[in-house]
Amino acid sequence: MKKMVWVIMAVVLLISCKDDNDSYYNDSNVDIATVENPDNATKFYLRLDNDKVLYTSINELVNYIPKDGQRVIVKYLVLSDTTDTTQIQLLDVYQVLTKDVFKIKPEEQDSIGDDKINILNIWIGSDYLNVEFDYPGYNMVHFINLVSDSTKTYDDDKIHLEFRHNANGDYPSYAKWGMASFRLNYLKSIVSADSVNIVIHTNEYGTTAEQTYERTYKWSSAMEASPRNVAFRKSSEKVE
Repeated sequence: MKKMVWVIMAVVLLISCKDDNDSYYNDSNVDIATVENPDNATKFYLRLDNDKVLYTSINELVNYIPKDGQRVIVKYLVLSDTTDTTQIQLLDVYQVLTKDVFKIKPEEQDSIGDDKINILNIWIGSDYLNVEFDYPGYNMVHFINLVSDSTKTYDDDKIHLEFRHNANGDYPSYAKWGMASFRLNYLKSIVSADSVNIVIHTNEYGTTAEQTYERTYKWSSAMEASPRNVAFRKSSEKVE
């Protein structure tokens, strides 16, 4: 009888723990942010695209020391919220590929690649052009770049950039998901206005012609845009 009581108590405890754990993660938030960690510390700041600052006062990822300026998708719990800084418990992180715009030279055209890809979304948040995409692959590293090609000229006073994908000869076995953020703040020094229209050229599956997306980058209000809600994904796929 005593053994039966202990078994019942153990089952109740397990159910209770599962419910607590589910509630724990159901209360979490997911946002895109930029890491602010110049001291390479295990506790650091995260700046959301609406300029709100989070501080990781509790970091569940004990050995995680992110690079300053790294873009991330973060899952977290809010511990306390003040006007200046929100204290959070960091639960998980997806490190977004973060790169500068690549100013291509003629001899680099072949190596940069122009393989087809699926564009899921393109938007500007803070000083970054963010691209969510997927592609078929197997076991090779794929290369992703946002290219500025000075050999191509346009007369529309817009900045034209090319989203380029190099599949590296990979076998198209199954769909892989990825996301990349490209720094746009260099445009502030070459454009006299406080905003610029950007045209992104892509080579996508299901089309024979080049596709284009136009977005406006406003640096006077770049930090005022609300962060885009994204689902947290843990991806083992590698893009560079």
